[in-house]
Amino acid sequence: MSAPSDVQPVYTGEEPPQIYTASLYLASAPLDPESCRNVLREAVLQWRQPGTLVVLLPHPRGDASHPDTARRLAWERTQRDRADEIIHWHPHPGPAAEAWPGDDLDDGRSVLGCPDSTADARRLRLLADDLKVPTAETLHRAVALALARIGPGAPRAAGQRDVPLLLWRTRSFRAWLAAQEDAGNTLLGGRTSWTFRVGPDRSHVLLWAYAARIHVAAEDRVKDNEVVLGRPDLTSVVAYRPAPRWQDTEVVLVREFRSPARTPDAYIREVPGGSSAKPGDPRLVAAAEFTEETGLPLSPARLHLVGTRQAAGTLSAHTQTVYAVELSAGELEQLRADTIRHGNAEESEHTYVEVARLAGILRPDGPHAVDWATLAVILQAVQPLMR
Repeated sequence: MSAPSDVQPVYTGEEPPQIYTASLYLASAPLDPESCRNVLREAVLQWRQPGTLVVLLPHPRGDASHPDTARRLAWERTQRDRADEIIHWHPHPGPAAEAWPGDDLDDGRSVLGCPDSTADARRLRLLADDLKVPTAETLHRAVALALARIGPGAPRAAGQRDVPLLLWRTRSFRAWLAAQEDAGNTLLGGRTSWTFRVGPDRSHVLLWAYAARIHVAAEDRVKDNEVVLGRPDLTSVVAYRPAPRWQDTEVVLVREFRSPARTPDAYIREVPGGSSAKPGDPRLVAAAEFTEETGLPLSPARLHLVGTRQAAGTLSAHTQTVYAVELSAGELEQLRADTIRHGNAEESEHTYVEVARLAGILRPDGPHAVDWATLAVILQAVQPLMR
């Protein structure tokens, strides 16, 4: 049975409950008791989901005095970092510095409430529109927009409370956390360092970085000096044509400009592959990505599973599932003669087919050199040919 709806205010210096379903943080300029009362009233009126909604209010409870500056700032940073949605309420925006949220809006968790029609109000709304931040002219509407994005929320306890829904809802984060918990480790807390969001409304989290604080059960210690990077898991296809000598085996690569490249021509060579924003059979994703990046239709039934591993375990939590397929001589010649640009143009993906001998791929200074991770993927896939 679902728990009844509940709204709990948490004021400056107070700790939120150990378990809750969703949280709102009020960032108001000016910040006064009236704004706190109003946003709390709206939350009580509008929250209809099972579980507890926490309303984080950076103002003392009742007639209590503010804690010292250091404690107040630490509380505000912690609660703001963990909040599922942040309501920037500016009833009378003016030129004062505290009335200008700037880059604080660009976190994927913000709603701007700004009813005024002054030039400063218009400036705020223009900024919000540019960042794809929802805007409202009333506090009622601002709370409604924030709660609509929260939806049913998600119960989180203890250290999990430090993970906003924006990150919690990604498959990549949940897969990483499940792996840690399966190993007996505990997320004690942390903070979202950044998210890279894409899509028409910039709502899809493609990449994320989380500064985690983890209790390592096997060593009975706390690890808190690393950042976990995450992205959707990858699928890749090693398409090859065997030769009498394994070094002469030919492998299909795609050349693509990648901004992090440190190669002579600033292009990266890799095996065709990619990821999908929706759950599904990775074999189907792999075949579709291969066709998209090379132009050659490929039946998923032809793909042989090589295996799944983390691609860069000291840096990123994502895994890479690799498939292998042996091509016919005709298919290889078709790819060798291909000079057409492929890829997903809408996502600025331009790929070009290259066919390379394995001996050339192994040369670190050759024109078909690949990075260490891709080299390992290829060698694992063609390993049976090397016996």
